Amino acid sequence: MGNNKKDMAMKAIIISLTAVVTLGLAACNTVNGAGKDLRSAGGAVSDASGQAK
Repeated sequence: MGNNKKDMAMKAIIISLTAVVTLGLAACNTVNGAGKDLRSAGGAVSDASGQAK
């Protein structure tokens, strides 16, 4: 009986760690994409201001 509780706890820990790693990777991807979008928008603003001169 005690072994079953240990197995359940270990499964819960593994599932939790997997979820944390997955969410962490997704967050990094999202921040990276946002950075690219901001860089692109900055380039467009820079081009527009250069043409306005």
